[in-house]
Order: sequence, then structure tokens, then C-alpha cells
Amino acid sequence: MYRETGLVNSPPPSGQDDAVLLGLVQRGDEYAMAALFDRYSKVVYSVALRVLRDPAAAEDVLQEIFMQIWRNPDGFVATRGSLGGWLAVVSRNRSIDSLRRKRPMESVDDMSLASNYNLANEAERNSLMEKARGVIKLLPVEQRKTLEMAFFDGLTHSEIAEMTGDPLGTVKTRIRSALTSLRKAFPA
Repeated sequence: MYRETGLVNSPPPSGQDDAVLLGLVQRGDEYAMAALFDRYSKVVYSVALRVLRDPAAAEDVLQEIFMQIWRNPDGFVATRGSLGGWLAVVSRNRSIDSLRRKRPMESVDDMSLASNYNLANEAERNSLMEKARGVIKLLPVEQRKTLEMAFFDGLTHSEIAEMTGDPLGTVKTRIRSALTSLRKAFPA
């Protein structure tokens, strides 16, 4: 991936060297572009690799950045800092953008989430509760009130008879009739 041009052992580049190389790149000089690539590609690649943790994606970022320099060498403003620093920041930003664009590897439909909660049972229970409420609403008023007092208020048959003033047998018959209606609505 990296060319050996002999620039590895050369003294560190100065801002003036970078400006000269960028000026040559602006005129379409491929050798100047190769010199910039040899000088800064390791920095750009290592920053991208550190952010992305994927060598192929880091190489893509590297290629994008140097293609950007080739197409628009005026994008770097020398008064704002060094070319190496600017390239490191651009590499970091492009890598972060790449991470944000990535979609999950698995489809959301294929993903399973662990849960102690059984959604199927809960959905079935909710459906049965709605059906029971509907059947209870259709009961005669006396049966519905007596059933609600027994099951939701927790009153005994005797307490219901005492509260309503109805005979104990009538209270028991109403509850039994209401339960029979519910049982018919829910065949086994």
C-alpha cells in the first residue's frame, strides 16, 4: 500500500515544503502528489484506523482524503496550521462520519432481544381481558354489579347481600349466572 520513495529518512517537512508541494499539485504534478501521499498517508491512515477499527474502512478514508487534495488542493489554508495536523483532523472527522453512516450489520427484523418478559403470553392475556370486559359490559346491570363486588371489591356473598339488601340466594344466583355467561364466551 505504501510506496518507498526514500522520503522516510529525510528531515521533517516544513510548512514551506508543503506549500510548494500543494502548489505543484494544483498544477497537476503527480510527483508532488506522490510526495504528499508518502509524507502524510501513515498519519491519515493511523488516525482513521484508530477511529474505525477496520483496515478496509481506514483505507477508504485515506483514499477519499487524498483524492480531495488532488481535486481541490486549495482546501488547506496554511495560516490555520500545519498540513499534517489538518490532515489528521480531516481523517478523524471523515472516520466519524463513516461510522455514523454505517448501518447495523443485522436487520432490525432479524435481531432478537433477551427479555424475561413473555410478550406472546402478555398479548394473549390482554386479548382475553378485553374480551372478558366486553362480556361483563353485556351482562344485566344486577349481575354485573354483583360480580364486580365479589371479584373486584373482594366482598363475600353475605356482605353483598347485606349491602344491596337482596336475599343471599339471589346474590349467589346472579354471580353463578354471570360466571356461566363468561364461561360460554370462553370455550375451553
